[in-house]
Amino acid sequence: MSSKTRKHPPPQPPIDTLFKQALALHQKGNLPEAERLYRQVLEQNPRHADSLHLLGMIGYKCGHPEPAIQLIGQAISLKSDEAIYHSNLGVVMNSLGKLDEAIQSYRRALALRPAYPEAHSNLAHVLVTQGKYSDAVAHFERAIALNPNNADAYVNLGVAFAEMGDPEQAIPHYQRALALNPELAVACSNLGNAWKELGNMDEAVACFERALALKPDYLTALYNLGNTYQALNQLDEALQAYARATAIQHDYWEATYGTALAQLLDGNFVDGWFNYESRWKTHGHKPMRVYPFPRWKGNKLPSGRLLLWGEQGVGDEIMFAGLIPEVLQSGNRVTLDCEARLVPLFARSFPSLQVVAGLPDDAEIGAHLPTGSLPRFFRNTQQSFSATASPYLTADGARRNQFRSRYARGQRVVGIAWHTKNTKTGRRRSMQLAQLAPLLQGHDIFWVSLQYGDHAALEQQASAAQVPLFIDREVDQLQNLDLFAAQVAAMDLVITIDNSTAHLAGALGVPVWLMIPFDRDWRWLQARADSPWYPTMRIFRQTKAGDWASVIDAIGHALA
Repeated sequence: MSSKTRKHPPPQPPIDTLFKQALALHQKGNLPEAERLYRQVLEQNPRHADSLHLLGMIGYKCGHPEPAIQLIGQAISLKSDEAIYHSNLGVVMNSLGKLDEAIQSYRRALALRPAYPEAHSNLAHVLVTQGKYSDAVAHFERAIALNPNNADAYVNLGVAFAEMGDPEQAIPHYQRALALNPELAVACSNLGNAWKELGNMDEAVACFERALALKPDYLTALYNLGNTYQALNQLDEALQAYARATAIQHDYWEATYGTALAQLLDGNFVDGWFNYESRWKTHGHKPMRVYPFPRWKGNKLPSGRLLLWGEQGVGDEIMFAGLIPEVLQSGNRVTLDCEARLVPLFARSFPSLQVVAGLPDDAEIGAHLPTGSLPRFFRNTQQSFSATASPYLTADGARRNQFRSRYARGQRVVGIAWHTKNTKTGRRRSMQLAQLAPLLQGHDIFWVSLQYGDHAALEQQASAAQVPLFIDREVDQLQNLDLFAAQVAAMDLVITIDNSTAHLAGALGVPVWLMIPFDRDWRWLQARADSPWYPTMRIFRQTKAGDWASVIDAIGHALA
């Protein structure tokens, strides 16, 4: 009688051997085989923390962050003193936008291992995202001190300074990165942006071209090159750079948006407004609101109200509000959802509108549209801008008269604003009050500050610049825009940089003289001394980057 031999599975290699094999495959990029072996390790020992951790990192790399958090969390529960576990958990949390949790994980890693350059660098990245630039710089500098030959760390430190609005500080760090690694295209591109912010356009173009020589399909460098040509008023070259980018990747929306701004700057409104809709897909723009009702197409709705909503800053909301009278001619009942500080001003100016700051739950809406999309219906030609009413906003008359009486000294009353804290474009749009001293000292004018900021600090600036400037402590435009509108309406003239004050004065029909940099915003078009958006506006332009002196001199002659 024969007996059958029972077959046994081949013996598993020892856990240490399996793990080493898995780790080697992982390091070579063979993630499926590495995952298989990590799981074999866990079959033998479900409490093998390193395998749990690395299996989680494979999950993260493969686009499965939630399971990765669970696996790394299990590893931490088994070996809570492993700094790399906490640091990598921070990486995964950051990928999910859980920034506070990511920061906690990085800080735990650094508490366990203070000399951990990757954790310092990763923590700094999140701090930059949160706008905590000083803390971010400290951690980037610590990462560099621990690993001074890491070119990427210098790039990151430069980015932090750039985000702080300090390109001068950023430049030497980009240059150090390139000294360590001359083929680092991202350092070339970022260096170009820094030079552009400082007005050195030729150096900026050279940096972008160098980045593209290193990496011909570098979309960001092409986009930055297009922006620089646009700043130089070389619009054909700008459009060519954007086109090169979209030829490489048709859905590279930053380049499409750049194309839109170049077209609008050139007065090509039909194509410009069409491409302007790509803003919703760019990284720097807030996402489109999601509603259960359709976007408006310019028609008379069969039922429900038309919801218009502001999508950008206060200045943009004011500018696009100039098209509301034409929207009302469509015969629709309109609800305008705007920034809360604009509600009293808009409600007074458009009495037939329902003006809100936040859509009521019981609103009966038939269609919606962001106000930035209105020009596509109403401003497709230069001639169509003649439909803009002037003024289209109405200030509180009683408060306006009170301000007028307060400022009446037998002189012209002129308001002035000179600075914006915008970290991206504020540097080139702003000037120091001292630069305006020749203007403020040389005319028989009662000068009123329309500059936002702490009143005491503004008074100190005026004293240091030795200029006769009245700072009205009753007005805080950041808190009460309706009161500020009444103050602006009391002016004989407003002289301002490119900020919300310019838009408010223009919308109120007050004569406004706008001082803009050579690298101007798209809405002011090219070379013109007037604005199609505001009939009472006169534009004074820099003839070269950074040259405010010629602008101030021209305004002085105009005042005389």
